[in-house]
Amino acid sequence: MHTSHLIRRHGLTVAAAAAVPLALTAADPAAARGSGISVSTTGSTVSVVTSACTQINGSWGTAALLSGSQANFAQGRQVALSGTGVSQSAAWSNVSPGTYTVVVMCANNTTAGTQSVIVARPAPPTISSTSSPSPSRGVMGGLGGAARDYGPVTMGVGAALVGGGVISAAWFLRRRAKPHRL
Repeated sequence: MHTSHLIRRHGLTVAAAAAVPLALTAADPAAARGSGISVSTTGSTVSVVTSACTQINGSWGTAALLSGSQANFAQGRQVALSGTGVSQSAAWSNVSPGTYTVVVMCANNTTAGTQSVIVARPAPPTISSTSSPSPSRGVMGGLGGAARDYGPVTMGVGAALVGGGVISAAWFLRRRAKPHRL
């Protein structure tokens, strides 16, 4: 008895969750039949294509690009539609990044469709680096990265400094061990 009650209760929840999107779609007839426009972006250019308009007195209609603060068609950036009986199009260039609404109004004062579009921020430029060729002898391990041979004078001076350091260290340690000696 308890199991059938749970199934009935959860079954009603699932049915209600499935009915909500259908109810929202049916409430908006434009959403039910689909938008008559297709909007795309390429970089900072927004373009719209439709086949819903007919030519009247040489005009196909007008398309408007509305930003978030603009409420109606007259406030947007308007562009005349151009094209043929098969398809009409309009485009806006140098559009700043943001969210916009594209509205197409045919010449017979009917709306072909409305669609939102997001213009993305352009990607930062890629930094290309030039690479230098690798050394011909490879990595010289054990030499501390030295890739140059030094002459005998440089080697002699270096040996004298190292030798002087060893002798000074020995003298210092001996003197410490027996302070009365020189």
